[in-house]
Amino acid sequence: MTQPKRRPGPKRALSEGGVLDAALTLMDADGPDAASIRRIAAALGVSPNAVYTYFPDKSAIEQALVERLLGELNRAAYNGGEWRTDVEALALDLRSRLTAHPGAVPLLLGGAMNGPEALLLGERLLEVLARAGLPAEAAARAAYLVMVYVLGAIALEVADVPQAGALAPEPDRIAARRAAMAHVPAETFPRTAAAVDVMSGWIGTEQFLWGLRRVLDGLTRGPV
Repeated sequence: MTQPKRRPGPKRALSEGGVLDAALTLMDADGPDAASIRRIAAALGVSPNAVYTYFPDKSAIEQALVERLLGELNRAAYNGGEWRTDVEALALDLRSRLTAHPGAVPLLLGGAMNGPEALLLGERLLEVLARAGLPAEAAARAAYLVMVYVLGAIALEVADVPQAGALAPEPDRIAARRAAMAHVPAETFPRTAAAVDVMSGWIGTEQFLWGLRRVLDGLTRGPV
């Protein structure tokens, strides 16, 4: 007796956004190297060729992820009022988004940020700094300084956690640093031992804002 032919199941829908979602999930779980084309395809239940339909290689996926993260940042509203408030809001928003996806942090540090969303972010920052009264050249230098501080601080915060994956809540991470630093021998490193409470909070919001505000303090002082 001839067996009836089985109907094929429904085709799995695939989109550019779905590929990026899968890549980001893999990076969040296992770090930036985890999002290979093959692993992305396996996570989506498709063949690698299906992923290549949307992206020619892994670097294109990484660039698209950077653009998507920065696009989300660009769409966040800021009030266009006091310039320092707007810089702080932008910096805190970027930090929040990147610490939520630590696997994506190396992408911003290791590649050229020259896509449309990256350029728009730079334009927004230049506009805010112009409201601070900085001439065009000084505003351009200041924008670079602000981004170096913000991305550098975020990178060190993420690097403080040795394993890949989502970061623990900030109070827990600070407590873990404090516990680890409690073993610093005071007789050998007296200044470090005396500063343990402050140094354990280096990865926290308070320290992030402390440093950012010192940077902003210097932007409008002295010759530009």
